Amino acid sequence: MTIRKAVIPAAGIGSRLLPLTKAIPKEMLPVGDKPVIEHTVRELVASGITDITIVVSAGKSLIQDHFRPNPALVAQLRADGKQAYADAVEEVYELGRQGHITYLDQHGPYGNGTPVLNAARTLGDEAMLVLWPDDVFVAEVPRAQQLIDAYEKTDAPVLALMPMDPAESQRYGVPVVEQELDNGLMRISGLKEKPKPADAPSSFAAIGGYVVTPGIVAELRRQVDNWYTHRTGEVYLTDAINIFAATNPVYGQVIRGRWYDTGNPADYLVAQFASALNHPEYGPLLRGLCE
Repeated sequence: MTIRKAVIPAAGIGSRLLPLTKAIPKEMLPVGDKPVIEHTVRELVASGITDITIVVSAGKSLIQDHFRPNPALVAQLRADGKQAYADAVEEVYELGRQGHITYLDQHGPYGNGTPVLNAARTLGDEAMLVLWPDDVFVAEVPRAQQLIDAYEKTDAPVLALMPMDPAESQRYGVPVVEQELDNGLMRISGLKEKPKPADAPSSFAAIGGYVVTPGIVAELRRQVDNWYTHRTGEVYLTDAINIFAATNPVYGQVIRGRWYDTGNPADYLVAQFASALNHPEYGPLLRGLCE
C-alpha cells in the first residue's frame, strides 16, 4: 500500500530564532516568496499525499489563516484588477484543499515524538510520512516521493539521509549502516545522536523526513505511557526508531537534492539567499548587484 497520509509537527516555539519568532510562528517565516511550511505542504501534495495533519500549539493561528479561503480578499483584488494576486491567494487555498489539511492541538509530554503520536491516533493503522516544517528541499523528485518509493520497496520504516562531513557529526543523528543496497537505499540498525567524529558510525546524517509505521507508533505509545508513570525525560521519535530497529528492519534513503535548514539564524539566511539566487526573476538581479 502506498502512503497517503502525512504529519507536520508545528507546535514548537522556534526558540533558536527568537525574537523573530516571538509573534510570528517559525513555520510562517518566508523562504523566497512562500512561508516555509508552504514549501513542505507543496512537497507533500506533489508526492500524492491527500491527508495532511498539522499538529499545532497556542499562537499558531497564522498557519490556519494562510491556508484557509479568503473570498473577501479575492473579491477586492479582482475588483481592483489585480487578477494575478487574486489567483495566487486562491491557489494557496486550493493547495490546502488538495492536501486536505486538518489541524490538531498537541497534548502530552515534551519531545518531537508527541505530535507524531497525537496525529497517529486520528490517522489510523497505516504508515505515514513525518516531515519537519523548518526544512526546505530542492530536488527534481520531491524528498517525500523518494521516501515513499523507498517504503514501497521495503515495507518498513524509512529515514531521510544526506551525506555528511564527518567533522559535522555532532550536529546530527548518525545512522548505523548494516547494508548498502542500490540507489542510496541502506539497511540501518539504529542511530547515534550527535556523536563525536571519531565515534560516528557512518558518513551519513539523518535529516528531517521519516516514514513511520504502526510498530514505531506502538513504541511511542509505550514511551508516553512510561512518561505518565514516571514524569521524567522527553519523548523522541528517534528513540522509538532505535528501539524498533533493534529487532525489526529499518531503512535509510539518501535523498537526491539540496537540503536547507531554516531552524537557526545562520541556516535560515543561507536558505533565503539560495532561494533568491535560484528565482528566475530575482536571481539575475541579485547576481548583478554582486558583480
